[in-house]
Amino acid sequence: MAISDADTLRGLRYPWGPQAAPEPGEPFRVAEGVWWLRFPMPISLDHINLWLLEDGDGWTIIDTCLDLPESRALWEGLCGGFMAGKPVHRVICTHLHPDHVGLAGWLTGRFDCELWMTREEFLMCHTLADDTGKPAPEVAIRFYRAAGYDERALENYRARFGGFGRNISPLPESFRRMVEGETLQIDGRYWQVVVGQGHSPEHAALYCPALKLLIAGDQVLPRITPNVSVFPTEPNGDPLREWLLSSARIRERLPDNVLVLPAHQAPFYGLHVRLTQIIDSHERELVKLYEHLEEPRRAVDCSRVMFRRELENDTLAMATGETLAHLNCLIGRRMIRRERDTAGVDWYSRNPQAMEF
Repeated sequence: MAISDADTLRGLRYPWGPQAAPEPGEPFRVAEGVWWLRFPMPISLDHINLWLLEDGDGWTIIDTCLDLPESRALWEGLCGGFMAGKPVHRVICTHLHPDHVGLAGWLTGRFDCELWMTREEFLMCHTLADDTGKPAPEVAIRFYRAAGYDERALENYRARFGGFGRNISPLPESFRRMVEGETLQIDGRYWQVVVGQGHSPEHAALYCPALKLLIAGDQVLPRITPNVSVFPTEPNGDPLREWLLSSARIRERLPDNVLVLPAHQAPFYGLHVRLTQIIDSHERELVKLYEHLEEPRRAVDCSRVMFRRELENDTLAMATGETLAHLNCLIGRRMIRRERDTAGVDWYSRNPQAMEF
């Protein structure tokens, strides 16, 4: 990887530049005993950063990539090359999404080691993966009909349902639970578990005070914000509130001088700045959405305003989930109300008794 002078972009400082990235499967040292891996992915978010930590006579792996032949080949090359045939002592997954957990089952089986995750992430991943290949349940169809989907959009959802586990190797049947505030010892150094909610149920980042590093997963990304969505499994959930509270709590708890190692894009300094940007961006979206609800609208109508482009297929589902997260947050703040019509469609409007933003 080409090393550049430190660049500053939107208040964040990138020690190797904002576009820096190792070549696929070629580890790059970011700190003593901590190596950055970049694996490609054949989706719109076309890469993931993984972290390889020296751990005594072996290694700890943090996140794994999708279960793809190309990804397995990169890991095989590393195991026989850079990793020098040393054992993997554990595989840690920050959260349940397939790009993070996809090869966890394969790696733990190959090395006969434990998978470390938080409980909610492990159990929810099993639940979602078990839906692979099944038909969409009626409760999900009602959920998206309530959001304003027409029959064509519902049919597209039915056709795409059950794909979550297609790039996940079977997870082990047991795991080692991580909890908020727990301290792990890796290669003689302490790493603290920092849990966040909203993007996923119980996302675990790892903070090392000695190295001044935060392996952030998707909890803090430098130039994009992770999807925060409501799903049919919990239609009245308020994940955006959880996300905002988590971001504020992490900003208060962790020092600002850590090097943030995100799951996507480049490592950076400026943790507090970035968390403030993330919080402020969602608050602006809440204001914009509230202003749009001067007359009753459906979730799909609100999605077009929030995302400012035509939405279909996978992008429609993600946009709908994120829009509903903002709508549910406004309901929780008593700023708006929701009413369902006789066709089963939800309409959102301002609460006349609410105080203006």
